[in-house]
Amino acid sequence: MKNAPFVTHRSLLFTVAYEMLGSAADAEDVVQEAWLRWADTDQAAVQEPRAYLIQIVTRQALNRLRTLSRRREDYVGDWLPEPVLTSPDVGEDLELAESISMAMLTVLETLGPTERAVFVLREVFQAPYEEIAEAIGKTPAAVRQIAHRARDHVAARRPRLRVDHTEQQAAVERFLAAIRTGDVQGLLEVLAPDVVMVTDSGGLVPAAPKPIVGADKLAAFLIGVTANASGRHAGTAVWINGAPAARIDVDGEVAAALSLTVENGRITRIYTMRNPHKLARLDAEATLAR
Repeated sequence: MKNAPFVTHRSLLFTVAYEMLGSAADAEDVVQEAWLRWADTDQAAVQEPRAYLIQIVTRQALNRLRTLSRRREDYVGDWLPEPVLTSPDVGEDLELAESISMAMLTVLETLGPTERAVFVLREVFQAPYEEIAEAIGKTPAAVRQIAHRARDHVAARRPRLRVDHTEQQAAVERFLAAIRTGDVQGLLEVLAPDVVMVTDSGGLVPAAPKPIVGADKLAAFLIGVTANASGRHAGTAVWINGAPAARIDVDGEVAAALSLTVENGRITRIYTMRNPHKLARLDAEATLAR
């Protein structure tokens, strides 16, 4: 079957593109472009279809990433990666789960396009330096240097703790229960004293204009928003980006996705996605692979 290699590796290609771009919509576009290029390729001459397809995706993602980087400079408010709905199985691959976590994708945003591509290909997908060099148009020696810089950059900023999904699931349930019942004390018990909530609305819906810092302020804000909001609210525990998270629906429509960082049973950071364009894919699980 002519397109069998592409079909076999499609989940991998989407994951590569998503980790490079932080956008599921753009990753899908890149994968579609790769399929068109693969269809026009003399496939019989391709000795390593997996490596070849990753190269195509990398080049397309780099082109798009440079455009997106300029566009994000004009973004209204804080920019957060687009969340993807995942199955608990994704969380069982700890390396994959960490690499697609909201915390890690936010760190990757601080890398330049080439550094990000090299880091993702080398650290997450263990691609050989020679294959990365061919994909980005650099020498293997240059790729090694870029990889070293990117690795140091990420190491200085990446989350320090390995996620305990059982602990995180419990914190999510406690958090949602407190929101649902208006239990301020319950919220204060599950929020770390120095918790930070960052919200991405893209300026399209009402949201906190800047990060909210501190358990007291955040608890008051969350309880106030719930009490004053119109429509029927429902908070649901879901798996987002390989970890337990929360989804908020209003009148049956998804209104927010919350990715939580949990340390020692308490929530230290909340990434809240409110931009409606970034919530469109939360009704179907993304298929990810390494």
